[in-house]
Amino acid sequence: MLDLPFFNDEQRSYARELDVNVGNHLWPDPETIDDGQALLTALKTLGKADVLKHAVSDPWSLRANVLIREVLAYHSGIADLAYIMQALGGVPITIAGTDDQKQSILPGAASGDFCLAFAITEPGAGSDLTRLSMPAEKDGEGYVLNGVKHLVSNVGVATHYTLFARTGDGNRGLTAFILPADSEGLSFEKQTPTAPHPLGRMVFEDVKLPSSARLGEEGGGMKIALATLGRMRTTVAAAANGMARRALDEALLHCKSRELFGSTLAEQPIAQGILAEMRARLDASRLLTYRAAWLFDKGDEKIPLEAGVAKWQSTENAQWIIDKALQLAGGKGTLRGSIFERLYREIRPLRIYEGASEIQQLVVARAMLE
Repeated sequence: MLDLPFFNDEQRSYARELDVNVGNHLWPDPETIDDGQALLTALKTLGKADVLKHAVSDPWSLRANVLIREVLAYHSGIADLAYIMQALGGVPITIAGTDDQKQSILPGAASGDFCLAFAITEPGAGSDLTRLSMPAEKDGEGYVLNGVKHLVSNVGVATHYTLFARTGDGNRGLTAFILPADSEGLSFEKQTPTAPHPLGRMVFEDVKLPSSARLGEEGGGMKIALATLGRMRTTVAAAANGMARRALDEALLHCKSRELFGSTLAEQPIAQGILAEMRARLDASRLLTYRAAWLFDKGDEKIPLEAGVAKWQSTENAQWIIDKALQLAGGKGTLRGSIFERLYREIRPLRIYEGASEIQQLVVARAMLE
């Protein structure tokens, strides 16, 4: 796939080298150690390897981020999560931050010394950002925040949160902020996801922020959020493709070695049909993802149709591929800790994160109708 004209020689070389290095590294397992410590360890490794700079670079390459996420997700879910949360927290700063904000945050994010997070979801507002209601009330030269954010990755380990709160009504009523994790009045409550990683609620009780913490202009938060999620959506597709590719590779190995009814599973026509469809779905997903990334880097930064199709189809196809891989693995695939069981739990949230499949259908349809 790397030989296709979507990529240049530098990107091809980097992806191949990264795949070797990531595959040779022993990544921490959040199943066996504290998930927060596992994420921070992975983050420092990525920083030392100079990988994180691509998450927060300016100019920002979607093709580079797509290749990195596909490689990381193939080898390690926690490494992929550490990378993408750094991007989610950092891209808004590259888009709208002042020079001082960029200089104070982005170098530390690129090195892994800072751990970033993206705090936008509320108990009553997920995909519909117009329903965000947590207020940031003006208080002299600053703001006072009260309310709750939840389902925030990196809660408890992040050093800085890119936060979205309401300063007015309507789409122009959202404002973005850079929130230090040690802000007075801020507390955290852990939530437990199916695939272990730091996740939780943020509770705000008279948390005060100076005006210098505001990211972009007041009321510009919706634009920043949509621009960020628009970039990240295609990288979610890439992560799903990495997981699906790992599932297919593991299924092929299992089918070649598993003997039953006088032959290997790979020699059974029913298994061959499943493997063939797995490959077809994976190829289609990767092509859709690479097309979206190529269009973005070519200068078409608003690609709702291409990004929506890539995210929707890649995550749905990955779920199907991983499910079939587990089915082929049989009983051992259901065992806690098997690669098939781990991938099965890791892929499910990707069909929801950054716009569920049903939301992507609406986005694609509207783009077509326009």
